[in-house]
Amino acid sequence: MPGPRLFEPLTIDGLTLANRIVIAPMCQYSAVDGCMTDWHLIHLGQLALSGAGLLTIEAAAVVPEGRITYGDVGLYDDATQAAIGRTLDSVRRHSDMPVGIQLAHAGRKASTDLPWRSGAQIAPNLANGWQTVAPSGLGFGTDDTAPVALDRDGMVRVRDAFVAATKRAADLELDLVQLHGAHGYLLHQFLSPLSNRRDDAYGGSLENRMRFPLEVFDAVRAAFPAGKPVTMRVSGTDWVAGGWDIAETVAFSQALEARGCSAIHVSSGGLDAGQQIPVGPNYQVPLARAVKQAVEIPVVAVGLITEPEQAEAIVGTGDADLIALARTILYDPHWPWHAAAALGGTVVAPNQYLRSQPRQYKDLLQPPAAR
Repeated sequence: MPGPRLFEPLTIDGLTLANRIVIAPMCQYSAVDGCMTDWHLIHLGQLALSGAGLLTIEAAAVVPEGRITYGDVGLYDDATQAAIGRTLDSVRRHSDMPVGIQLAHAGRKASTDLPWRSGAQIAPNLANGWQTVAPSGLGFGTDDTAPVALDRDGMVRVRDAFVAATKRAADLELDLVQLHGAHGYLLHQFLSPLSNRRDDAYGGSLENRMRFPLEVFDAVRAAFPAGKPVTMRVSGTDWVAGGWDIAETVAFSQALEARGCSAIHVSSGGLDAGQQIPVGPNYQVPLARAVKQAVEIPVVAVGLITEPEQAEAIVGTGDADLIALARTILYDPHWPWHAAAALGGTVVAPNQYLRSQPRQYKDLLQPPAAR
């Protein structure tokens, strides 16, 4: 009898994942001057012992002004690279889980306070604030300082910053790079007609709005080692009338696939304060399904996936190839263990934890491969 699909391995380009569970990138807003701290060592360390197939480091800004908050992680200079390297070294000593990183630029949603304070934008003339940039001079919030519209030279600098961060990721021997093209951040801002009002070759038609994100993807793909995956996270819809929608997401995904994208991670929303999101279990799965039906590369579904049977149904029916967990795995860092127990799968666990296996689940926890 075949085992659960959720615990079948999957190879994405040259990277083989032990199962179909992905730990999504989750900002911790706990960096200092872009550098990871001991918090990240604890946070990523426990997730690396979870039994998932892939751990993705939170959105790392490619330039300081691309950070969402002053507490965001960066990958834009030697100090930020060294801080990530320190964390990675410790994680890798105790886990064989592949580790990727999400590279990002927040655009007009940058320069904000920590979310547990206010999350509001901080004006450029105040401490911890700076001038934001975007495709057009339209702020995210009505009270926000308007961003500076990027000219062509500014766009080239952003593209080159993504490339430089990608080369740093390669130097760190990360297994995967994901570009953040979702949640209302800079690349998504270029895609959506709600935030992109340009009248040049980078605005107007769908082809024009996709042009800059595709230029960034092409440059990053060329900079990351062949055989290692480069993926993209997209928002399937803005959840606002007249905004970016699933038909455009499908077209963008097909363009990415044609350029060598390794996988598409489908989320939604985040671009417009007027969004109306029908939040509930599986609410984003139809978006992933639409992309999955249009491309041959793997597709990741995410969003209020909390139950093992729910996750198994998503991959088992072919709605997506993988599922991503964020808040669910913060709440239960051993969710993959519990899912394997519920579905009849197995997971790799540290030798130090093997004795925790309940007697009724024979061979549930597997020891790491010999190093």
